[in-house]
Amino acid sequence: MNQEVDPVQRAFLGVETSATGQRWIARLDQAGENRALAMTQTHGIPDLIARVLAGRGVGFEEALEFLDPTLRRLMPDPYRMTDCEAAAERIAAAIARRERIAIFGDYDVDGACASAILYRFLGHFGVDAEIYIPDRIFEGYGPNPQAINTLIDRGAKLIVTVDCGSTSFESIAHARERGIDIVVIDHHQVGQDLPACAALVNPNREDDLSGQGHLCAAGVVFLVLVALQRLMRARDSRAGSLDLLAMLDLVALATVCDVVPLKGLNRAYVVKGLVAARHLANPGLAALLKQAGIGGPVTPYHLGFLVGPRINAGGRIGDAALGSRLLTLQDDTQAEAIAGQLDGLNRERQALEVAMLAEAEAEAAAEYGTGENASVIVTAREGWHPGVVGLLASRLKDRFHRPAFAIAFDASGKGTGSGRSINGFDLGRMVRAAVEEGILVKGGGHGMAAGLTVERANLGRLRSFFEERADKSVRELTATRTMKIDGALSASGATIALADLLEQAGPYGAGHPQPVFALAAHRLVDVRQVGVNHLKLTLEGPDRGRIEGMAFRAADAPLGAFCMSRRGQALHVAGTVSADQWQGTRRVQFRVSDAAQAF
Repeated sequence: MNQEVDPVQRAFLGVETSATGQRWIARLDQAGENRALAMTQTHGIPDLIARVLAGRGVGFEEALEFLDPTLRRLMPDPYRMTDCEAAAERIAAAIARRERIAIFGDYDVDGACASAILYRFLGHFGVDAEIYIPDRIFEGYGPNPQAINTLIDRGAKLIVTVDCGSTSFESIAHARERGIDIVVIDHHQVGQDLPACAALVNPNREDDLSGQGHLCAAGVVFLVLVALQRLMRARDSRAGSLDLLAMLDLVALATVCDVVPLKGLNRAYVVKGLVAARHLANPGLAALLKQAGIGGPVTPYHLGFLVGPRINAGGRIGDAALGSRLLTLQDDTQAEAIAGQLDGLNRERQALEVAMLAEAEAEAAAEYGTGENASVIVTAREGWHPGVVGLLASRLKDRFHRPAFAIAFDASGKGTGSGRSINGFDLGRMVRAAVEEGILVKGGGHGMAAGLTVERANLGRLRSFFEERADKSVRELTATRTMKIDGALSASGATIALADLLEQAGPYGAGHPQPVFALAAHRLVDVRQVGVNHLKLTLEGPDRGRIEGMAFRAADAPLGAFCMSRRGQALHVAGTVSADQWQGTRRVQFRVSDAAQAF
């Protein structure tokens, strides 16, 4: 008697190798199928939603609460974070004494949002505060003694670093020498040694048992402000007048753009933050949404792919403080002017990225070939713009399916680099190990992204170290590339009603991936290039139903070549379903991520 093949191991629709080199498999195993059925029968959850939840590890008991994430239930006691009480006490004292407070932030979206949230809180209580964002090229990441001197000379009596500072030993020691306290609010990975500051709130420090290490910096700042407001209210009942929930739009923006896992408190942040964002109460965020041409309800996609890049553009190639300044404004006219500046900078960034990416891909292909025998891709060149290397690393990671770094060297031989990782490989830990070995001048980050500074003389040594350190783990992670499919669909079945149903199990992002469906044996009626590097596909199902799909950044990739050569043929096409708003009309959007021949 033949033993039945486990459905998890059987290739979905028989696709052993797709256009992108992946094996398709069903996301749910038999245990998952059973769990989904139990959710439907016991809780009354629609079958499709139950399957999506079960496929993402949501347990039977937690399903109903997962669909309704609330801050009241998921918000921890902020004091469970090490040093949170000390941080709240020191900031409360500064507010009471009307001390001038300087906020030192990072130049990315998370840093801009975290800085703006703290600034708006302090402004509500009449505190004289300023935000300082370092220049990415001339100052690099995190506090530096020169900037500390500048802030103190301007009258700062307390400096609060957000999204940075956990490893800034020299700068914090310098501030102490000048008699100024520093409070650090951060989320990046750190070792056992910590700088001597007034308080260091970081749920990823080794002695923190709060379980909130998945938060971005803005999420940590929000918790500190919850503690601070509670402390101030206990001392003066009038201190409770600020509506902290109204600032969740910025927390959601940072959470999505920093690609932290959408689990636990992060899910509540994004769900409730999207509600706040749709009210358009923040003039800066509203101006960016308008600049990006977003006419419908704000979604995580809008935040991550349309708003975030515009804020980042200031830190990458322009004035690093533009983003945080915009998010603190109360004046619509000023907000629209800065949003316009950021939009222009974003277009410049896009042009730079295209040119640099061509060079990076050529270098990577010459150095690593297809990348199959490499563990980590490292590209480097003099003259690259340091503000764009993170984007290059992301594109290289996507192309080679390996952790990737891009490093920009200046004329002196100093390299500023950024890395992006694949799921399952901790990039921040590897970079910190390179610092400990003396290979890097400095470096750090978290599991999926990291930054570094390296001397040109150590580039070869760095490549060897990364290759040896990552070899076994990366080979195991990439041995068999698979795409998990949530189910099969027809073009006729991809409706607005389906998109709305799927939205109930969202928001989707890191740690909670958007459902992927396969259009089985659909004829590729038409395919053509649109925009710079995108493909537009028209697909027809066996029942003559039609749907249009978009394959973004695919025209010069294997997926593009596969589709362009198969017009008129029957294909299995994998992608995601969502609702898009266009000129006041909602329509289904199918984002194509892979395809295979249907035999």
